[in-house]
Amino acid sequence: MAKIHRPARNVMQSGAYGRNFWCMEFEPSCSRYRDSLMGWVGSKDTAQQVRLHFPNKEDAISYAKARGILYVVLQDQATRKKPKSYSENFFKNREL
Repeated sequence: MAKIHRPARNVMQSGAYGRNFWCMEFEPSCSRYRDSLMGWVGSKDTAQQVRLHFPNKEDAISYAKARGILYVVLQDQATRKKPKSYSENFFKNREL
């Protein structure tokens, strides 16, 4: 099972750079195990380490269909931008 989605905006930056592509990530097919000696967590499923990038949603869907991969598409949430001017930063009753 694969998940097709658009990545979230980076919280460390104010712009929307890097959101113009779609990702396909695979869900883990087996559980993780804990190494008894070192305590590290491991898995025998290497597909969960794969993250494919596509320029648009349709390309990701056609890739999954061509290879017989079950997929679910997570819809992109519309970002709402509140237009404001620079002078609004200095209003006495501004919202923080």
